[in-house]
Amino acid sequence: MFDIQEELKKLPAKPGVYIMHDEKDAIIYVGKAISLKNRVRQYFQSSRNKGVKIEQMVTKIDRFEYIVTDSELEALVLECNLIKEHRPKYNTMLKDDKTYPFIRVTVSEPYPRVLFSRRMRKDKSRYFGPYTSAGAVKDTIELINKLYRLRTCSRNLPRDIGKERPCLNYHIKQCNAPCQGYESQEEYAKRVAQAVEFLNGNYKPVLKMLEERMQEASERLDFEAAIEQRELLNSVKQIAQKQKITSGDGEDKDVIALAADDRDAVVQVFFVRSGRLIGRDHFYLRVAPHDTPGVILNSFLKQFYSGTPFIPREIMLQEEIEDSEIIEEWLGKRRGGRVYIRVPKKGTKEKLVELAAKNAWMVLTQDREKIKREEGRTIGAMKEIASLLGLSDVVRVEAFDISNISGFESVGSMIVYEKGKPKTSDYRKFKIRTVKGPDDYASMEEVLGRRFSHGLAERAEDGGEFGSFSRFPDLIMMDGGKGQVNVALRVLQELHLDIPVCGMVKDDHHRTRGLYYNNTEIPIDRHSEGFRLITRIQDEAHRFAIEYHRSLRSKQQVRSVLDDIEGVGETRRKALMRRFKSVEAIRDASVEELAATESMNLPAAQKVYEFFH
Repeated sequence: MFDIQEELKKLPAKPGVYIMHDEKDAIIYVGKAISLKNRVRQYFQSSRNKGVKIEQMVTKIDRFEYIVTDSELEALVLECNLIKEHRPKYNTMLKDDKTYPFIRVTVSEPYPRVLFSRRMRKDKSRYFGPYTSAGAVKDTIELINKLYRLRTCSRNLPRDIGKERPCLNYHIKQCNAPCQGYESQEEYAKRVAQAVEFLNGNYKPVLKMLEERMQEASERLDFEAAIEQRELLNSVKQIAQKQKITSGDGEDKDVIALAADDRDAVVQVFFVRSGRLIGRDHFYLRVAPHDTPGVILNSFLKQFYSGTPFIPREIMLQEEIEDSEIIEEWLGKRRGGRVYIRVPKKGTKEKLVELAAKNAWMVLTQDREKIKREEGRTIGAMKEIASLLGLSDVVRVEAFDISNISGFESVGSMIVYEKGKPKTSDYRKFKIRTVKGPDDYASMEEVLGRRFSHGLAERAEDGGEFGSFSRFPDLIMMDGGKGQVNVALRVLQELHLDIPVCGMVKDDHHRTRGLYYNNTEIPIDRHSEGFRLITRIQDEAHRFAIEYHRSLRSKQQVRSVLDDIEGVGETRRKALMRRFKSVEAIRDASVEELAATESMNLPAAQKVYEFFH
């Protein structure tokens, strides 16, 4: 159970991004803060005037999480990325691509320019950013053009060399007039390279130069010049805060770092997709006292990437690992393309790994008890169920349920829990095809037969690695007792599959009371985490089936009113609804009014009228 007041006490007084979840674990709000401790607490203080929308949002918060960053600037960029990725219900800002400006260097031109841009396009230019201050970007571009005497005109060079007189910048010594041929392309290219180095982070020489100019101006009492240099200096310092949250290369990469003590380790993974940090996850590991970071990371990589379907092109680590070349080859085969494992030593990539390590330490030191409680609810509960059934290891569980009302539109649901948590991407729905009427046993037999036959077919096609049905469960849990279990066992026997099956048995009050396994009902401690997990699985299977059934009933009701009329198909139904807005208005319309509707004719209108009258 997430205790909000207790978790508020653990918040660090550091910049970062906070993520609010509702009771269904959906992200409903993403925000940034200079101090996470102060900002997040404000939401839960009754004395503050938060406004109707925020007050409504606060009532929906079930839990929150946060990512620590090095600066508010990074927090703001990360906030934008997460909002674009998850589109939280209560966020109303940072919606479009114009949130941050870039600096664009047109390196594909013979005489490149440094320009302000609101978008990053695939046009062979080099982009730097994004940045949070448009004014600072413009100041920096102006500074670069002054320092390196780069052209600001839009002339097509070298085609237009000598066609027009040089502009004012040449006369005030801010451009060497390549438009007149006064400077070779090679000489100009050297200065462009220096400007690119500055934008890459080599700004110390420029800062030193500006500081010296400011000091010299102050000593000769030229305070106006000193103020100008100071403002440029501040602009450079602001723009020089390197953006570690967004990568300019647009690559997919995972950033992995850990924090460890004598007994435990937390591995933090940042997921960068198309250059954007879209999310993160952490993993809690039990380690030996003398395990080195390299050993822990080596073990983690093998376990993590054997179970994840997506392999990025680059994996960035904080420590070198043994067998990295072999692991690269293994991952490359799984990915179908080259994979690089790297340990960055400098620049933005190193800073991003450091950021992952900081968040790993935060989890290890502040959230240890929370993680262990969560493990008890999930992995621990799954181990408890496995122990009750006498099974050695249960990781993946599939549960099935049937829903119908007097046999109408019978449907089946399949839900999946892995390591004690729902894996919604593997949920499946089945519309019953062969069974007429309310026969739950026959319906379940069809669902299970289709599910595992499909899985066997996928395994035969691709080796069982990538198909959505090809991964089979360690345990099947049926919503019911002996009857449903026997149905499942019969299907598995016919398909020559050996998978344990148990039933989730309910008492006369429709409450879970135990498990039916190997012809025996096994009682469960109602206060145990295993019992709570069984209840969650049972409720989730039922909910998923009911929701699917409800959606089919709704579609059937809409269809039956108009589509059952001979001569009225989808096109005419939509035309009638567009004009009359409701079925009641269609019922009250005359034949002439119906016939005057788009796509309708007199015979069809007559049939619609006769249907209602």
